[in-house]
Amino acid sequence: MPDDLILRELNDGVLALTLNRSKANALDSTMVAQLQNLLKDAAREDAVRCVLLKANGKLFSAGQDVTEFGGGEHISFRKHLQKNYNPLILQMRRLEKPILAAIQGATAGAALGLVLACDLRIGSPEARFVVGFGGIGLAPDSGVSLLLPAIIGLGRAAQATFFNEPINAQQALDWGLLNALVPAQELEAKAWDWASRLANGPVSAMGLAKRDFNKAMLPNLEEVLDYEAHNQEIAGQGADHKEGLAAFLEKREAKYRK
Repeated sequence: MPDDLILRELNDGVLALTLNRSKANALDSTMVAQLQNLLKDAAREDAVRCVLLKANGKLFSAGQDVTEFGGGEHISFRKHLQKNYNPLILQMRRLEKPILAAIQGATAGAALGLVLACDLRIGSPEARFVVGFGGIGLAPDSGVSLLLPAIIGLGRAAQATFFNEPINAQQALDWGLLNALVPAQELEAKAWDWASRLANGPVSAMGLAKRDFNKAMLPNLEEVLDYEAHNQEIAGQGADHKEGLAAFLEKREAKYRK
């Protein structure tokens, strides 16, 4: 698989993983598999004490690359999620080392799930968060249906999902989606500073705290991911998705009522 889709840098206990796909850092199966393998290595390597997830370019990630599915007629969304995003989200939550995300631009769809699965998030004023699935007639997956309401509240999550409205950086900070908001030119340095502080802290104790948080706040995460996959299979075969996807590819407004 290509080595440059995700850049890997290990520096003084911090493993920086940088999304590096020219196509808006859109995620495909190859990229997700590479990220899964890198996180497996991170779990095994004592030299890795913190993971810093970041991205090159103006966007953090546009989410799943829908062109990977072609026309979508013969895609099993359930199988796709069970292979790709469900195990990835579980990996991130079960990694007993802190994961910090640095977000410099838009993040949407499945990439939002990745960001939400991190332990801490910092962003620049250009950061914005789009649930995205409704834009192509799908339901949330990648843990978004559980993690987003848990962080910002059910009403706000419903509004962002149903209207597909971006959550801007200041809203994200006010609602607890971002832990810190820093000027764009300071984001990289601040991310490394936070990651270094985490790597030099009591990582074993942080891992146990993460277990506690998972038990207290996300005890049904695996069940929810499976249920998301079930519902996405239904949505993926529906008329709304067919129209939403066609509109997206044709760069026009979707017409859900005909």
